[in-house]
Amino acid sequence: MIRSHIVGCGAYLPGDPVSNEALAKRVDTSDEWIQQRTGILQRHIAADGELTSHLALKAAERAMAHAGVKASELDLIVLATATPDETFPATATRVQAELGMTRGAAFDVQAVCSGFVYGLSVADSMMKSGMAGTALVIGAETFSRILDWTDRTTCVLFGDGAGAVVLKVGQGKGDATDRGILANVLHSDGRHHDLLYVDGGPSSTQKTGFLRMQGKEVFKHAVTNLAAVVDESLGAAGLTSADVDWIVPHQANKRILDGTARKLGISPEKVVVTVDKHANTSAASIPLALNEAVQDGRVKPGQIVLMEAMGGGLTWGASVVRW
Repeated sequence: MIRSHIVGCGAYLPGDPVSNEALAKRVDTSDEWIQQRTGILQRHIAADGELTSHLALKAAERAMAHAGVKASELDLIVLATATPDETFPATATRVQAELGMTRGAAFDVQAVCSGFVYGLSVADSMMKSGMAGTALVIGAETFSRILDWTDRTTCVLFGDGAGAVVLKVGQGKGDATDRGILANVLHSDGRHHDLLYVDGGPSSTQKTGFLRMQGKEVFKHAVTNLAAVVDESLGAAGLTSADVDWIVPHQANKRILDGTARKLGISPEKVVVTVDKHANTSAASIPLALNEAVQDGRVKPGQIVLMEAMGGGLTWGASVVRW
């Protein structure tokens, strides 16, 4: 049984953290208001001229260094982003060129906040089919560019950043004792488009608009859908919630993280939380949180790590990995 193993992680956050107090100087909000509703204390904002590809490249280089992998060894780059540098070509090809990778394939995946899980699933499937032996999966966003800074209900929630992992093909017995990616589950339901979207676009207005969100409705869908997809992915891997050592969720809102853990009966101590430091970085949030938990030693070989996310579309999914 072919398994995709995560052999390296990397992350990049642009600039200095922007505190809630600093944000309150330009937006009608307060530190107390933001903390009570989201658990966010700060976020990072990309500098003028600093693009999604720049963030993605730095995270990729760090992941490759951690894995001990050179660009010449890469067969595949999958970049999850909802904020590409350009309408086309894919931002992944810019990263490919900067890395010096001249073989294989590079492309973007767009599933908003679920993007990293979608990208991981795509890369895993391609590796199991024999199309790639070494892959780089990146989640990178500059959401600050699509925020309406006059709308305090949305602009305070998001930040910029990038995270990446390197995958290598390995062998296993095909059961839950294997190391590597054990299961991926993906879902979408386009009927809920109006709950979370960006108005505008190249085929409608030819201009990118701003993020629009119905927060309360998104919250309700998130807790229900995430709990269900976690159970589904664990079942696909032949595991239960009792087997999970760490949940690395999309970092949207501390209340969603707490609500999902309660619904699953999983201790909050098993949930990796970075939303307080990073805010919601969309497709970058899971690899940013994963990198932190790997680098500080929380995630250890042999442990079960579950990654889950929900985003605009609506899209949602989960991946189960034995580290």
